[in-house]
Amino acid sequence: MAPEYRLLAELEAAFDQLIERLEALVSTYAGAPGAAWAMGEGDASSQADADWLRRALLDFWYQDGQDGRATRSYVGLVAADETLMSAVREANAAKSAFAALLRQIREEAAGLIPELKAILPFRHPALHDHLRGQGLARLHLKQCWRAIPLAEAPLARVRLAWYRSGRSIKRLTVREAEALLLGLDQEAPHVRIQQRHLAGIPDGEPLAQVQDQAPLMRANLFYREPLPDGRLRRAMNVALPLFVPSPDGRLPDCNTPPASPPTARTRALRSDARLESEPFLPSLRIYRYRQG
Repeated sequence: MAPEYRLLAELEAAFDQLIERLEALVSTYAGAPGAAWAMGEGDASSQADADWLRRALLDFWYQDGQDGRATRSYVGLVAADETLMSAVREANAAKSAFAALLRQIREEAAGLIPELKAILPFRHPALHDHLRGQGLARLHLKQCWRAIPLAEAPLARVRLAWYRSGRSIKRLTVREAEALLLGLDQEAPHVRIQQRHLAGIPDGEPLAQVQDQAPLMRANLFYREPLPDGRLRRAMNVALPLFVPSPDGRLPDCNTPPASPPTARTRALRSDARLESEPFLPSLRIYRYRQG
């Protein structure tokens, strides 16, 4: 067997194990459900049960028109006994193994990625039927391997809040910006205008390409007792249900955040922001640095 197809066979087996462990996790919860809460799309809460949990954990698909960088979130809390926590850890181990093989394939045989996106859903008829019946497009690999959040110890309370202030900033040269503009429609008037703007600045001037990060739900966890390292709190992003150790099956105190993120930044821009406020090349989200 050629090395690349050996990797593909290993990934298929890892995908099978991932599905099996997620199904086992849901079955474990269904057999002895603790308290659970789910944030709904149109109101403050949604019905949190085994069916919801299965939908949340097995949503592996792009929707038609979905931004390839975006993933769908299923914010919720699940009270978990030790058996359920163990099932979560086993599912996360399967996700890590799947992600590691996927990284290896990207490095050694990237041409296989489209093929594996097409064939993996067929290995599980129920998932494939869901894919066809819901009008979904193709496998979303990041939604397969993203980890299920879990707290290390029982919590006194959880505070949830949207976070959307993050930005990624990539430093570019004028020549790199010029190459990016050449990838756009050269007949478009707005592209020609931006090319003239770029030609009017020194070749050595640094530029910055800015990407606003998608809104995230941030959970602040407050532990009942200090962890071994002395911490009493921890913050984490929660795109999937957060599993909380709970011997009595009850959830910790939790606030109810808005069902949708704020439409604008909730934090003021830093007074010493180094970038100009308006983009220099709007089509590429490229900014100049402030002078002086």
